[in-house]
Amino acid sequence: MTPGRLILAATPLGDVRDASPRLASALAEADVIAAEDTRRLRSLASALEVTPRGRVVSFYEDVETARLPKLLESLREGETVVLVTDAGMPSVSDPGFRLVAACVAASLPVTCLPGPSAVTTALALSGLPCDRFCFEGFAPRKPGERTRWLTSLVSELRTVVFFESPHRLASLLADAASVLGASRRAAVCRELTKTYEEVKRGSLSSLADWAAEGVRGEITVVLEGAAPRSVSVADLVSEVSERVAAGERLKSAAAEVAEAAGVSKKELYDAVLASRVK
Repeated sequence: MTPGRLILAATPLGDVRDASPRLASALAEADVIAAEDTRRLRSLASALEVTPRGRVVSFYEDVETARLPKLLESLREGETVVLVTDAGMPSVSDPGFRLVAACVAASLPVTCLPGPSAVTTALALSGLPCDRFCFEGFAPRKPGERTRWLTSLVSELRTVVFFESPHRLASLLADAASVLGASRRAAVCRELTKTYEEVKRGSLSSLADWAAEGVRGEITVVLEGAAPRSVSVADLVSEVSERVAAGERLKSAAAEVAEAAGVSKKELYDAVLASRVK
């Protein structure tokens, strides 16, 4: 029997007009729709004037693992399963990863209907460099964990995108200003594509002051990357040597240190070799 396929379908962040014709067709034709919230799925289908002909099952975080066997069975029997979350792309800080991983492990087909994503939308609107970025999911909730996480971003050269809840935003921005520097730039994107969409850009300290007055809605934060360190190849030789002494291979240690510092990998590698013959 030819297996079915899992379709990861991106849904609108807020404005239903962002839904693609392919999404409407997939919802109408699927044998099974796995939805993070079945009520929101039915509202979306109604807005798109679509009547799903297949079964609709809930697929939120607490039931992901329990739902996997039945969904995999449906796929093995040749059915098409469409996975949707409340907004944006499934598995990106939303349910879906476990199902995709299980399908990959079982050699079952997986495809994607591209569409809205809060991550790339916020990045594009931020006014910050977009050529290299990383996504950090949701910021840690506990103060200690959050401070350690922010500390790990001190030397991160890429633009950083992450989600935060509105009631924790002010404290997060205040901590970020303390750990990363008050002048580091950021953008807070609120209610993307919705009626009250707002993008606030500025320094971490100014954004912390703004957020202290209270913020509502879905929040995506975009943080400027760190300024490249101004170091020479010679300054990095000891760092590579220490990593090699700790058990790392010279080639990989030199490559990682060079990339982080923005210097030539070959020059640093040669410099370490030259230091050994002195």
